[in-house]
Amino acid sequence: MREVPLQVPGPHALAGTLCLPDAPLPVPAVLLASGSGPLDRDSNHRRARFDVARQLAHALADGGIASLRYDKRGVGESPGDWRAAGLHDGTDDLGRALETLRARPEIDAGRIVLAGHSEGAILAAALAARGAPVAGVVLLAMSATPGEELLRWQARQIAPTLPAPVRGLLRLLRVDLEQKVAANHDRIRRTTTDVARIGGARINARWTREFMAHDPREDLRRITVPVLAITGGKDLQVKPEDLDVVASCVQGTVETRLVPDLTHTLRRQPGAAAMGAYKEELRRPVDAELLTAVVEWCGGATHPTVPRDTNT
Repeated sequence: MREVPLQVPGPHALAGTLCLPDAPLPVPAVLLASGSGPLDRDSNHRRARFDVARQLAHALADGGIASLRYDKRGVGESPGDWRAAGLHDGTDDLGRALETLRARPEIDAGRIVLAGHSEGAILAAALAARGAPVAGVVLLAMSATPGEELLRWQARQIAPTLPAPVRGLLRLLRVDLEQKVAANHDRIRRTTTDVARIGGARINARWTREFMAHDPREDLRRITVPVLAITGGKDLQVKPEDLDVVASCVQGTVETRLVPDLTHTLRRQPGAAAMGAYKEELRRPVDAELLTAVVEWCGGATHPTVPRDTNT
């Protein structure tokens, strides 16, 4: 495996890493898109090392497939302010990264797959819906629910998993978490700036407005290339049943997998699902079976003459 630093050119330059396998060139490739927030090319946040993109890149290289991953605007070595970028800016950035990857001499431009985790999956679906020239799309922990509805659903899932002292304080203060989220949405909807202060914190208001208004099903209905969608049975940030929505919307071949005990971090969690367990989960690597499934599927998508079993 060899990793090469590169830059995605444009009005908002992006710093990235091209990961090349030890194989005869040119090779097929996967363009990796990370989740929401200020994540770097490896899918890491300064407070949480998700490390999804890096581990996927290395697993793909072991399977003879190259990959490109990049720092978001204003993160890592990419200049700018991540709070000022909207959801649709993320799709545009992914499109520029695809153009950069297709132009590399080491890459077979006709054998590129888009793969995204969480928000990255939403961006991958949006770019594929634009007709991007790709051989397939991998959607990891992707929501197929309209944004505002999803955020309120998340509040309902997360509230019962909060530590007992926090739940007790919310009851004492008579705070309904879902109602509080809805009230914040109303305040954000009235903003007009890229960045706004809500509840004392500076937030990426334009991204939130665009996310709340976004319906991923519209993009899914315009996808005609093969799709692999994987979600965990213990995901508190994405509805596991959205896999059925993906399968019913996509026009191309669809393979869906619901992985028991897998959470939004793409690690497995014993016992009841709780976001409080993320810190412990992130000490472990990304689920090995998930990595294998993605590598094998991408290998089939980029070598269409090789037969591949599917569980649609």
